[in-house]
Amino acid sequence: MKTLPDKLTDLKGVGPALAGKLNRLGIGSPEDLLFHLPMRYEDRTHITAIGSCRIGDTVLVEGVLDACDVAYGRRRSLLAYVSDGTGRVGLRFYYFSGTQQKNLKRARRVRAFGEIRRGASGPEIYHPEYQVNPAAGVEETLTPVYPATEGVTQARLRSLITPLLTTIDEPSVIQEITQLPGATLAEALRIVHKPQPNDDIASLLQGTHPAQKRLAFEELLAHQASMRLLRRHIGSEGAPVMKGMGSELATRFDRNMDFTLTTAQDRVLKEIAADMVQPLPMFRLLQGDVGSGKTIVAARTAVDVIESGYQVAIMAPTEILAEQHLLSFSEWLLPLGIEIAWLTGKVSGRARAQTLSRIASGDAPVIIGTHALFADDVMFHQLGLIVVDEQHRFGVQQRLSLREKGRSRAGMPHQLIMTATPIPRTLTMTLYSDMDVSIIEELPPGRIPVSTSVIPDKRRGDIVARVNQACAEGQQVYWVCTLIEDSDDAELQAAEETARMLTEALPDHRVALVHGRLKAQEKSDIMQRFREHSFDVLVATTVIEVGVNVPNANLMIIDNAERLGLAQLHQLRGRVGRGHDAGFCVLLYQPPLGPTAKARLDVMRRSTDGFLIAEQDLLIRGPGDILGERQSGDVQFRVADLIRDQDLLTEIRNRAATLTDSECLILMARWMRDPENLAQV
Repeated sequence: MKTLPDKLTDLKGVGPALAGKLNRLGIGSPEDLLFHLPMRYEDRTHITAIGSCRIGDTVLVEGVLDACDVAYGRRRSLLAYVSDGTGRVGLRFYYFSGTQQKNLKRARRVRAFGEIRRGASGPEIYHPEYQVNPAAGVEETLTPVYPATEGVTQARLRSLITPLLTTIDEPSVIQEITQLPGATLAEALRIVHKPQPNDDIASLLQGTHPAQKRLAFEELLAHQASMRLLRRHIGSEGAPVMKGMGSELATRFDRNMDFTLTTAQDRVLKEIAADMVQPLPMFRLLQGDVGSGKTIVAARTAVDVIESGYQVAIMAPTEILAEQHLLSFSEWLLPLGIEIAWLTGKVSGRARAQTLSRIASGDAPVIIGTHALFADDVMFHQLGLIVVDEQHRFGVQQRLSLREKGRSRAGMPHQLIMTATPIPRTLTMTLYSDMDVSIIEELPPGRIPVSTSVIPDKRRGDIVARVNQACAEGQQVYWVCTLIEDSDDAELQAAEETARMLTEALPDHRVALVHGRLKAQEKSDIMQRFREHSFDVLVATTVIEVGVNVPNANLMIIDNAERLGLAQLHQLRGRVGRGHDAGFCVLLYQPPLGPTAKARLDVMRRSTDGFLIAEQDLLIRGPGDILGERQSGDVQFRVADLIRDQDLLTEIRNRAATLTDSECLILMARWMRDPENLAQV
């Protein structure tokens, strides 16, 4: 009976040193090698005439060896020239041996593969893969290209993987978790690792071959499996049971509100309340566009928890956002006699000691803060609910740390995860399948959608005049400076220069500057003075993206808007139009626009629907960059593509519901680099 070797060092040619290098790629066993899949293919199915090659092309060429000598210049190199009657190309090697030089010099013909570059004396290929005196004809197949690391070449990976493909015919070698029509798991692995001449080369290059879809199904299923195990783990913990809606405190809260909740807000509150009357931890994601009223939902939920005798922790990623929550919660809860504790990194000394004492004793039912809530000396009295705002800005371990702090005899605290970044349904089904999801899909009555204009930089003078007019009418203005180069210094310099320009151009109005290099206290002070209308224009870097609420600010200028993604542009735009007047956003761009930037700005001009914008962002950029820390780690799939393979998701969810714990663990070990951590996301 065929079996895979137990250890990497059982493979021919793999010693401890190479095994260590393979470990850096997440390869710890021979089975891991089988699931180390090609990230792309090189098409070596035909020879390209040298005369038709263009700079930047990756091609297979073949010709007569004209010359082969050591070239001396800034760096010593071996340079061979090959011609085929249509042209000549140089093959340059900066690292070569005497034996290599001798063998290459003796060759009559050479076949080489690589990227055509502009060389000192014409087109060249640096360090090509090559054959001397090749056999006639070209094997019509593709060459896989794998994720690699220093000391592990493509040739070495192929030499290690190819022999393993002959051992996986029997089910006992590679266990089938998913019985799907078409190729078996073993057949799919063989096709993607070693395509044959009769395989559909075009579909393999596009990533749509049935073998790739078979593997994508299982990889996405592995992610769903990790989410199911996490959900089962959470469900086994137990949680404090709350009294639910309709308490005396909640009635007073509702009576004090000077506005009526929307139908969507009311529905979400009922969904949350239904969770928290159960002895199981709530794990709910609350999505809502900018200004949809998520914070009031969190505050109303907090009242029910406090009435039940438990504490509430509200955690924000920045002090600016945390302070915004402090202002809002104070306005709503202090009239009810509910005390609020404030804990951030800047709270120190005696003030910190007093705050910690109030939290530990339960005298502070509500605690608002930043990552300081994770500190070892923070001890809660009876934590019943954790509200995490803009959750993707916190690391996995940070969120788990706060959850563990709240563990009590009653179980784990309930969790409400809020985000103002609308998440496409495709990502929600995949990345958040461990959570229940609530959506606030309507804005409060009276909110007027923000009007957006896309204007070239040459009309900057017109925009400055518009800013002057807005300030003269008593309104406030944001001017956002984005990265003009890949440098924080460049962004800061642009902001400083813009602030100087506006100060000179608007002598009758007050201009302030806020950026990420300022200390937290300085940023908070400037933002507070802007709220109080001590300034008319706030020049800012993207530090203002989240959590700033200035109802009198109704005009925003975003400089170099073509540099930002749709999600960030939408977040920034959400800072205006938060009062009773219409909001306006001007997207200044530097022409000429590339196709992607043009598409983004056109979406922003046409729509204020955050969910539509998120779907477009997913199509334009792909999933990896949309949401931040958690997503950028989780969506680096080896073969699956959340856009291309979204037709599989419904069937995957159905199949995941039937998996046993042991099957989940097999899939996670097979597909996830760090299954223990990913299972706890």
